[in-house]
Amino acid sequence: MLTQRMMWIAWPAFLVAGALEMLVFAFVDPQDLQWFGQPMDLSRQGVYTLSFFVFWAMTCASSALTTLMSLSPFEMNRCPMTTTDRPDGCPKQEAPCGPASL
Repeated sequence: MLTQRMMWIAWPAFLVAGALEMLVFAFVDPQDLQWFGQPMDLSRQGVYTLSFFVFWAMTCASSALTTLMSLSPFEMNRCPMTTTDRPDGCPKQEAPCGPASL
């Protein structure tokens, strides 16, 4: 399930980052970019690559936040361990995981 959720985050973010890359660099020449008033020492391809990964990281963060916010209270509060594996003093020691144990 974790792998599936990671793909729900990474794949749409990849597609949006690619579209954003095309949109931004349709209007901006990488050789005209400056960093704190100094010209960047990267080639055009380097700027394209770096910006794509920045766009991808930003859209991954957005997708991850959306996925996190879509979890139900049960999914957020469930105990990942079986009753016998829980540590001593766990408030859910006796009760099974689920809404009844909350």
